[in-house]
Amino acid sequence: MNIMGIVNVTPNSFSDGGQFLDPGAAIEHGRELVAAGATILDIGGESTRPGAEPVAPEDEWARIADVVAELSGEVAVSVDTYHASTARRAVEAGAAIVNDVTGGQGDPAMFATVAELGCDYVLQHGRGNARTMNDLASYGDVVGEVRSELLASRDGAVAAGIAPESIILDPGLGFAKVGDQDWEILRGLGAFLGEGHRVLVGHSRKRFLVPFAVNDERDVATAAIAAFIAESVWAVRVHNVAATATAIGVARMMKGL
Repeated sequence: MNIMGIVNVTPNSFSDGGQFLDPGAAIEHGRELVAAGATILDIGGESTRPGAEPVAPEDEWARIADVVAELSGEVAVSVDTYHASTARRAVEAGAAIVNDVTGGQGDPAMFATVAELGCDYVLQHGRGNARTMNDLASYGDVVGEVRSELLASRDGAVAAGIAPESIILDPGLGFAKVGDQDWEILRGLGAFLGEGHRVLVGHSRKRFLVPFAVNDERDVATAAIAAFIAESVWAVRVHNVAATATAIGVARMMKGL
């Protein structure tokens, strides 16, 4: 399994906003994550936490351009964006993956752009945008409905020319999910694993882990989940790579792997 380390080049991300806004600090942080065990770095220039304000594509790219260009020569880089223009610039600068938290809903040009670029594409489930998502978290069967909506987006991506083998599914924990809905999706991950696509899980430090946090420190719970699902999914996206790598290593040792 891959560990995707998070590099937020933002002033307002929910967990580490502002810490790595300077490109030099972001590059150094990315290298530290790789040294700790990250096999992919996910670089983003816009916070997509609930309630966050949108950022213009030009400003987003200005934040991450140097970081993407520098780190893509050292490790596989994913660009966390829903803007097609940013995706194009990032891939042309060396990124291998576009991680779109809107699943193509944020920019009507995204599917066609990714199809043209031929890169891998993380297709995440969500509803609405950062300002409206929590109001749209109403489900009768959260696993079934998220799966159905995600596969409908997948079909749209394939129809637009994205190769099926390039698509990575992400059920979108914390995006239009509240309360126990994230736990239900984690328990029901099998529903997403049999569709012929790689699966990415992004659970790191999210609100549903608060009951297991000490002084709001959520990395232990994050690492525990990663260890539990490590043999099932293609990758986990996390802030604390070292803790996650340790937990996965211990779990593998216990299983004799």
